Amino acid sequence: MLRPACRPARATLFLLALCAAWSGPVLSQNTPAATQADAGRFLEDVKALAAPRMEGRGDGTRGLRRAERLIAERYRALGMEAAGSQGYRQTFRVVTGRKIRPGTRLVAASPTWTAYKLKQEFIPLSFSSSGTVRSTVVFAGYGISAPEFAYDDYHGADVRGKIVLVLRGEPRAIAQKAEHGEHTSHASLITKAINAKNHGAAALIVVNGKPAGEAPDDLLRFGSVEGPEEAGLPCLQIKTAIADLWLKGASRSVADTEESIERDKQAAQAAVLNVVLDLAVRIETQRSSVSNILAYLPGRTDEYVIVGAHYDHLGRGFLHSLAPSQAGQIHPGADDNASGTAGVLELARMFGPLKGRLDRGILFANFAGEELGLLGSAEWLKAPTRPIEKAVAMLNMDMIGRIKDQKVFIGGVGTGTTLKQVLESSAKGSALRLEFSQSGYSSSDHTSFVTRRIPVLFFFSGLHSDYHKPSDSWEKINASAAAELLDLVSAVTRELAEGAGRPQFVAVAENPHAGGVSSGGGYGPYFGSIPDFGETENGVRFSDVRPGSPAAKAGLLAGDVLVQFGDKPIKNLYDFTDALRRSKVGDAVEVTVLRAGQPLKVSVTLAERK
Repeated sequence: MLRPACRPARATLFLLALCAAWSGPVLSQNTPAATQADAGRFLEDVKALAAPRMEGRGDGTRGLRRAERLIAERYRALGMEAAGSQGYRQTFRVVTGRKIRPGTRLVAASPTWTAYKLKQEFIPLSFSSSGTVRSTVVFAGYGISAPEFAYDDYHGADVRGKIVLVLRGEPRAIAQKAEHGEHTSHASLITKAINAKNHGAAALIVVNGKPAGEAPDDLLRFGSVEGPEEAGLPCLQIKTAIADLWLKGASRSVADTEESIERDKQAAQAAVLNVVLDLAVRIETQRSSVSNILAYLPGRTDEYVIVGAHYDHLGRGFLHSLAPSQAGQIHPGADDNASGTAGVLELARMFGPLKGRLDRGILFANFAGEELGLLGSAEWLKAPTRPIEKAVAMLNMDMIGRIKDQKVFIGGVGTGTTLKQVLESSAKGSALRLEFSQSGYSSSDHTSFVTRRIPVLFFFSGLHSDYHKPSDSWEKINASAAAELLDLVSAVTRELAEGAGRPQFVAVAENPHAGGVSSGGGYGPYFGSIPDFGETENGVRFSDVRPGSPAAKAGLLAGDVLVQFGDKPIKNLYDFTDALRRSKVGDAVEVTVLRAGQPLKVSVTLAERK
C-alpha cells in the first residue's frame, strides 16, 4: 500500500450496522459453488512472494521480475486465459531512480579558487534539477518562512538569482509545535527547496549542522531524500567544515548560528557571504519496465468483475522505508502486499472450475507500480485490455494478512448502488467484524477505478507497526483469518458475477470534516482534488475531483492540470502541497489550470479539514 505521505491519506472508516433483511441476487441453481479458501495454500504463496530471493519486490528490480514470473506461471497452471497486452503481461515504464552524471561540480571561484570533491565534500540532493549556476551566496539560517510561528529566515533578504545556504532541520521552538512526529513540515528538505525557489533563489545548498542522531559532517546518501523528480532548481548538500569556511568572513559559524537562534528564539539576520560559487548538477532520471499481470476467467457474457491487488513493494526500502536506519535491508512486504496478491491467486484457484459457468467473467489483476503512485492500475485504465464499460465492479485487496480481533475494514461501500446489500448478504454467517466506509478514495489501486466511475470495494485489515519496514514478514500473517476474508470476497465476487443487475456508480460527496483528503498530502485546508501520479511535464494533473469539494464547486474537472496556485507556480505535487499548507481556511485562491491545453482561471474557496 502506498505510503499516505506520498499521496492522499486513507479515508476515515465508519462502523455501519449490518442489515440482514436483503436476500441478494439469486444464483443459478445449475452453477456449482466455488471451493473454500485454503489457509495453508494462501500462506505458502505469501511466503514465496516475501522470500529473500524476491528482494522486497521493488519496482524495476530482479525481485519484482521473479514475482511477475511466479504469478504468471500460477495463472498458466490454472488454465486461466492470458488477459494482458503481451500474454499475461501488460508492460509499461516507470521512474525508478536518479543517477549523478559526469560534469557535476562545485567550485568556489572567489575569494580563493577551490574545487570540492563530489560525494566526499558535497553531493546533490536526489530531487535536484540539473543546471549550471554562478553567483554569490546568501546565508539564510534554516531557510524557513513560517508566518504561523512568526518566524522568517528570509526577512529583509533579497536572494533573487543567488545561491542560498541553509541549515538542515528547524529550531526547537518550531519543532515543539509539531502536531505529528518530531518535526513540522518546515524541516523537510523539499520544503526548504520550494521556499528558496519561491523567493527567487537560483540554487540551494544545505549543511547538516547538528541533526539528531547523525554525525555533523555526514552527507546524505543520494536517493535517500523524499521529493519530486525535480524540485525546479539545483540542490546540493555540503559538509559543515566547508560552510564554516564560507561563513568565517561574516564572523559566523554553523554552530554559533544555531545557538543564537535557539537562544534568541528568532531568526538570525540573513547575510551575503564573500563567496562566489560555480556549480553544475547533472542528473539522469532512470526508468525501468514493469508489468501488470492479468488473467481472465470467461463467463457467459462479456461483462466482468475485476479482482485485484498490487504485488510490488519497496525492495530494500531506501527512500520510503519507515525504518530509515534499516534502509538497504530487504523489506519483504508480506502483508503489503504479498497478502493481497496471494489472495488474488487463491481466488483464481477457487473460481477456476467455474470457467464459462458464471453469468459474468472475472479479471484477475496484479498491479505493479502501486508503491510509486498507483501507476499500474492507472496504466491499465489508460490502455485497458478489456472494454472498461463492461466492468461491473473492482474488488481490491491490500494488506489483508494481519486481521486482528476478526476486524476487517471495507471501503467503497457507497460507490455502487447495491454494494452494501451484496456485502451484507455475503457476510451472513461470517465471524468477521466488518467496518464500512462509503468512500472509494484511499491509498491503493481501487482509487484509480473510482476516477473512471467504476464501483469499488476495498478490503483491508489495518495498519500496524511493521508497515513499510523489514519486519513485515510472513511469520506474522494470520492465515486462517485471511482465509475467512477470502471466503467473503469469493461470495461477494460470486454475487456480482451472477446478479441479474449490476451496481450503478455513485459519486460519494464526502464531508471534509470527516477526514476527506486532497492533493497536498492531507495537510492544510481542504481543496478536493485527486492527483494523477503518472508523469506530468509541468503541473499537477487531476485524475478526479471530489463531488461537493471546493475544487468541484469552482468548476474544476478530472484531466485539468494545475499550474498556478495564487502567486505560486505549480510544477509538481510537492509545490501544491506546500502552497496548500501555507493557505488558510476560507481563502479564495485564484488558481490556473490547463484544460485541453488552454489556460483557465478560477477562484477556489478553501474549506476546513478536520
